[in-house]
Amino acid sequence: MLVDSLIVPECIYRPGSFSGLMTVYESNFIKLARLVADLDDLSAESLRISRSPRDLDLHAEVQQREPYTTTLKLTYWFEDGRPELVPDPDLVLRVYHDARLVEAVAGREDHRHAKLREIALRHSLELGRRWRNNIMLNKWLDYLLEMGHAFP
Repeated sequence: MLVDSLIVPECIYRPGSFSGLMTVYESNFIKLARLVADLDDLSAESLRISRSPRDLDLHAEVQQREPYTTTLKLTYWFEDGRPELVPDPDLVLRVYHDARLVEAVAGREDHRHAKLREIALRHSLELGRRWRNNIMLNKWLDYLLEMGHAFP
């Protein structure tokens, strides 16, 4: 039996296009499903922490659960010389369970890291903003999986 979540999206798309963005959403779903084993069964208002000896603790908090979607926040917490911890990247994700897509719907605008600030400045219009957030999520998910993060 072929499992469709193991299929890597393969299509030709123009970067910056809407159809290309949908391909990134599909790739985000596949990667997030590898990170979160029970992605389709997450319960509302739950907080999970993934610990890796090679990386910072990764925090995933389910903010809202509906029949076909789940909204969750994915972040690291940094000490920044301030009394409070600073989240970065601080992405809000919407999982579309029926369509098997994940969209980064919101993220920080004032990033600590120079590379993230550079990406944010380059993509400021709506489609560009969506590309920026979702390409960043896609690359970050690759990194998280490589560092051994998982939410069993």
